[in-house]
Amino acid sequence: MDIQHKAALVTGGGTGIGRAVSLELAKRGAAVAVNYSRSEAEAEETVRMIQQTGGRAIAIKADVSRANEVENMFETAVREFGTVDLLVNNASITRHIPLDDLEAADDEAWDELYAVNVKGMFYCARAAAPLMKKSGRGAIVNVGSIAGLTGSGSSLPYAVSKAAVHGLTKSLAHALAPDITVSSIAPGAVATRWWEGKEDKMKQLSRHLPLERIATPEDIASLICAVLEQEAVTGQIITADCGQTL
Repeated sequence: MDIQHKAALVTGGGTGIGRAVSLELAKRGAAVAVNYSRSEAEAEETVRMIQQTGGRAIAIKADVSRANEVENMFETAVREFGTVDLLVNNASITRHIPLDDLEAADDEAWDELYAVNVKGMFYCARAAAPLMKKSGRGAIVNVGSIAGLTGSGSSLPYAVSKAAVHGLTKSLAHALAPDITVSSIAPGAVATRWWEGKEDKMKQLSRHLPLERIATPEDIASLICAVLEQEAVTGQIITADCGQTL
């Protein structure tokens, strides 16, 4: 699918990978709805960055774990852009819990991470589907993680939630075919604000990776846009980790 002149919605679009993909989509000619839940200033800055280069963008507040807010968000995007052709399900949260501390992985952690990381992506795909089917073509990319492939990450609930994202991707690819493609990008370590104050640890990790570098948000954004453009790819989990899982 040609991204130019399409309308895109990016969840968690104010920072990190979300900001990078919002900017890349705009660079390729898409109008972009930048979703945020708490990062209002960052989302508004992303919009300004797009507008300064002649692009079209709006910021929309919505907690993706709440179905009614997701519906309202899509209604706002449609009022502004007419439809939504492209969806990047990027919004995710985590809690830092040692994997072997099973008692710390309490109901609150499980419920919160699943509500945002899994149900949130489902709610957004569900809201986008009728719009995409009406136009006859659409594309969705869910941002997963190598944690969902390896089972290791910032916490056990996070890793399991990302495995669920990969499963959701495959199920949606079946459910929404043939009009809508659905795939997932599974990044490894990415140089986002999560690494602030941990730069030495990031450099140490990069030395042990086959490509001897940490992926940038722009790396992941470029890949996401490339996948959105593919009309012969669906249901795929594409790893982007500089060789971390080799």
